[in-house]
Amino acid sequence: MWFSTKAMPSYEAILSATASLTASVILLRTVANDFIPESIKDRLFLHLHKISSSLSSQLTVVIEESDGLTANQVFHAANVYLGEKLSSSTPRIKVNKPQKEKRLQVTTDKNQEMVDVFKGVKLKWVLLSTSRNHVLKKNNKNGVLKEEIRYFELSFHKKNREMVLGSYLPYLLQKAKEIKEKNKTLKLHTVDYNGTDYWGSINLDHPASFDTMAMDPAVKTALIEDLDRFSRRREFYRRVGKAWKRGYLLYGPPGTGKSSLVAAMANYLKFDVYDLDLKEIQCNSDLRRLLIGTGNGSIIVIEDIDTSLDSAEDDKVCINNEISLKIYWLI
Repeated sequence: MWFSTKAMPSYEAILSATASLTASVILLRTVANDFIPESIKDRLFLHLHKISSSLSSQLTVVIEESDGLTANQVFHAANVYLGEKLSSSTPRIKVNKPQKEKRLQVTTDKNQEMVDVFKGVKLKWVLLSTSRNHVLKKNNKNGVLKEEIRYFELSFHKKNREMVLGSYLPYLLQKAKEIKEKNKTLKLHTVDYNGTDYWGSINLDHPASFDTMAMDPAVKTALIEDLDRFSRRREFYRRVGKAWKRGYLLYGPPGTGKSSLVAAMANYLKFDVYDLDLKEIQCNSDLRRLLIGTGNGSIIVIEDIDTSLDSAEDDKVCINNEISLKIYWLI
């Protein structure tokens, strides 16, 4: 095979052409930044982006952290879900531990790509961020507040659009909910009657469980089955238009295990506990405000209702003063 070296440019010519092209690109970018208005640049970028998107087979879904006022549940669910999917080969991760939580929270860091597979389809995730400046005016002085805006980009083939929106994202929301329930630190909520008159919380670190409870085996089995049935029927209650709640009456003298049973129920269901003292409630509006402030999926403990009854009602209701009554509502 014959060839001629005269047709090949020299190394110096290639280097010169590359330097010339680079200088031209830098010059064009400088001219664009200095002389083209932002609105025109944004419009040009939008058109170029549309052209490149139409030529690409990939679809990218942008999932922002919030829409300005409310948090985006999909973003936070993705953060939880992807944190559980991190592999040992991931080069950068973020670790956080809130003061009142027991477990470390591991999440993906910015600019780290992750690939998830759902029904044989590869889905690429990447966490990105941008900043936005807000002008603040105070005492006739202007200031600038820089706000970080985080968002996920989820990329996949366009043909899988309906599958991702209809199946994958609902699956992600459900899995994130299950992960949060599994890792949940239970809380004991009490009302600060001498301060805010509202709920405050501490960690509920009680070792009681149904395995350690000393109670009649038949009663224990019946209670566990009732709790399981109640948990499974949440959607049924919603369909028939009834409040999802279950009431239990526990009674007996102090030290007979009522509080331990409540703790065992909380640990079994992964429900927070709200301790409510009716003696401190002054009116119905206060009670309504406190009940509205409780979380869904919780145990509300109304203690010592016998001591909360008026003396007038004591004449109508026969109550043994040696027995302390308690009502526990599951909501």
